[in-house]
Amino acid sequence: MLSDWEENRFRNSVALVAGVLLIALSTNWVYDPAGMVTGGVTGLGISIKYLSGQYLPFEIPLGATNLLCNIPLLIAAWKLFGKKFITRTLLATALLSVFLFLVPTVPIFEDDLLLACVFGGVIGGAGMGLVLATMSTTGGTDVLCMLIHEKKKHLSVPKLLNIVDGFIVAAGVFVFGINRAMYAIISVYIVAKVSDGIMEGMKFAKMAYIISDRYQEIAEEIMTALERGVTGFSARGMYSNAEKRVLFCVVSKKEMVRVLDIAHRRDPNAFVIVSDAREVMGEGFLRYRQQDAPEQAKIP
Repeated sequence: MLSDWEENRFRNSVALVAGVLLIALSTNWVYDPAGMVTGGVTGLGISIKYLSGQYLPFEIPLGATNLLCNIPLLIAAWKLFGKKFITRTLLATALLSVFLFLVPTVPIFEDDLLLACVFGGVIGGAGMGLVLATMSTTGGTDVLCMLIHEKKKHLSVPKLLNIVDGFIVAAGVFVFGINRAMYAIISVYIVAKVSDGIMEGMKFAKMAYIISDRYQEIAEEIMTALERGVTGFSARGMYSNAEKRVLFCVVSKKEMVRVLDIAHRRDPNAFVIVSDAREVMGEGFLRYRQQDAPEQAKIP
């Protein structure tokens, strides 16, 4: 059976390349010129580039730092987790290193740190969201924390990631000062929100509970007009003590407008509750995709 990546190879490849390119743009156009260390290997590379320019006759490029830091991590992860798990991470890491070399450093917001942290967070967050949507990562501290987690099971990967990236951001304080570090923290928050928004936007749906005496008409029109499934279950009104039929359906955000129109057109007195469905898997929505987890994680 083909995996989701193999079934949508072109779409995922485009998303991965676009995402990595956006991360490189945010680094070379915003963070590096502004001296903002936002964590990760690229944040470490910004500090190393500045310090090498101060104490060496040349600057160490960000692409070189990204590649050199990731090589030992990926080798260790390859041995521990296997080829299948690390392949896409290796591809994303290589692409990021190439783009960091090719994208010119353009100081767009060098003199306005507020704009730099906002737009850097939006651009970088969009890139990170696209990369994560393809079930990939750009390596770096993500892989490092996974390796540490294998030795220290009581520490979760997100907690380790916060610790490691926190140290990198703190190191940036001594290189670029506390003012730029504070803006970097704001940008890290924006990156997380934007990337989460992109990930959730791809899985987001709406669900509706409809209570109406004309439930049969409403259900039939939803099933025929929208081609969406509807589930009906019995309920009892505690005030009236009357038996009621409750309809339940899950649709896309755009389709919810039509569901509300159908319900109130068929029964102006229909009682409708609409809420968010954070992730929906099954017919008509996303097919379940199991991440290529390390073999150790698959063993019960």
